[in-house]
Amino acid sequence: MKRKVIPYKPYLKELARQLRQNSTLSEVLLWDELKNKQLLGLDFDRQKPLGNYIVDFYCKDLMLAIEIDGDSHDYSLEEDAARQRELEQLGVRFLRFDDAEVKRAIPNVLREIKSWVEKYGRCNTHP
Repeated sequence: MKRKVIPYKPYLKELARQLRQNSTLSEVLLWDELKNKQLLGLDFDRQKPLGNYIVDFYCKDLMLAIEIDGDSHDYSLEEDAARQRELEQLGVRFLRFDDAEVKRAIPNVLREIKSWVEKYGRCNTHP
């Protein structure tokens, strides 16, 4: 099955690079577990531009965005919800984790991601 490519605004590429250089501790911790196809052999990108937005982590094979909600998200719950709805209309699915949860219980976060992939994800990776 051919992957769906979601175009993005060109200016987001530089912003995503800046975000990668200024990652939060929880983003660094989760990235250490997702990079290099360590999780179920899945290829994740971090700070990935999609449409008009940037998501924390994205697996294009599953069209799965993983977001870490922390201090930077506290003020923008309505914006986050609108952004998520817009990306979901493009076929992107979301998993959200709390910043503190990633810092304190990353094994639980990884278990939840694996469980989601086993339940919802694999059906989209095969024709």
